[in-house]
Amino acid sequence: MFTFEGQTVLITGATGGIGRHLAYGYAAAGARTILTDVEEAAGQRLAEDIRQAGGQTVFIVADLGLPAQVEMLFNHVNELGGELDILINNAGFGIWKSPLELTVEEWDRVVNVNLRGTFLCAREAAVRMKAQGKGRIVNIASTRAAMSEPNGEAYAATKGGIVSLTHALAVSLGGSGITVNCISPGWIENGDYDALRTEDHTQHPSGRVGKPDDILKACFYLTGAGNDFVTGINLTVDGGMTHRMIYAE
Repeated sequence: MFTFEGQTVLITGATGGIGRHLAYGYAAAGARTILTDVEEAAGQRLAEDIRQAGGQTVFIVADLGLPAQVEMLFNHVNELGGELDILINNAGFGIWKSPLELTVEEWDRVVNVNLRGTFLCAREAAVRMKAQGKGRIVNIASTRAAMSEPNGEAYAATKGGIVSLTHALAVSLGGSGITVNCISPGWIENGDYDALRTEDHTQHPSGRVGKPDDILKACFYLTGAGNDFVTGINLTVDGGMTHRMIYAE
């Protein structure tokens, strides 16, 4: 049983499927949550839902592709007072387009939000965590860092960069009381789970498609009070799919 009573957790990309589940999950476990995303209306609804359920939360709209807005976000964090115990870098998106047609502007937008935004948030959080002598950072990457479908170059490159950034930060921040880890989700169904086909489930060695709760449990493990040793890892949560060899029949 994980409890985060008295701790403050900042979750980026909080209005998406995994982000929403993380927001609800940490709030239910007693944490004060600070949520951010570009979708202000959705973010305010999410925050209100959490407060109605008895949780402590605040939503701050921010575009992590813009360095000035990252700075603004963390200025707001300072104004809220207290320590920042946990950062979950979940924000990210992809543009699925042929590499022959993907524009430089589109490439830069994906890289700036997914990779640069992750670095800037981690750096801002680490400054505060180092002063505290403790902190937990979890970066959400993807199994697309290691395997691809067509037309996902920008997304795959950023997720691979996040995996590498994670172990680099873990080493640089070693000895400061800060752990930095990465989670790479595979197929995590955020929609109608009951609508999935039998073959969707059985192609996974685990026997089922993933759920957002699988990512929440991984985050709880990496950010829980009992973990001050595991750092620099990429925890793949994909039901075993990246280890399965698949050939056309």
